[in-house]
Amino acid sequence: MNRINFVLAAAVVGAGAMLAVSAASAHGGATGVVKERMDQMKAMGESMKTLSRMLQGQAPYDAASVRREAGAIAARGGAALTDLFPEDTGDPPSEALPSIWREPQRFRRLADDLVAYAEALSAAADNPRPGPMASAPADMAAMMGGGGPQAMMGGAPGAMIGGDPAALATMPPQAAFQRLTDTCGACHDRYRAEKD
Repeated sequence: MNRINFVLAAAVVGAGAMLAVSAASAHGGATGVVKERMDQMKAMGESMKTLSRMLQGQAPYDAASVRREAGAIAARGGAALTDLFPEDTGDPPSEALPSIWREPQRFRRLADDLVAYAEALSAAADNPRPGPMASAPADMAAMMGGGGPQAMMGGAPGAMIGGDPAALATMPPQAAFQRLTDTCGACHDRYRAEKD
């Protein structure tokens, strides 16, 4: 092998190794089910950002896009989410707190609520909208029959954060989106380690 071919081959191998290292370090070196759940959470976060921009008037509202993003979230919730948290997968680089395994019913309920509210948002996508929501109204939780994430924290297993998904499906999409964001926040507050 002449010197030029050797240098080119070494450069290709080096670049490949750097790509592999950067891909692994994207989630702090996570592999297996921990990386899979981090990837799923990242994908849900991207869907939430897209929805938020549309519902806040920062991007054009498109009902088909709302249904698509809400459907993507619903597909990642429920058992699809809880199955990504088998026992003994909480060591770093996992961001999951031990409480996720100590409270499986509560975690399962939140994962199921995620599906229900995402489906309600999808169903509400074509409903009339009062205008972009700058932020959730202060009395949204009271209006929806719940007290937000804090009220849910002490709620009984099986009780949703607030707002019947069937009723939310008949309201402006912002109402279902608020329940969806409350559910994400409640789960992250209770089960995800603080980021540095």
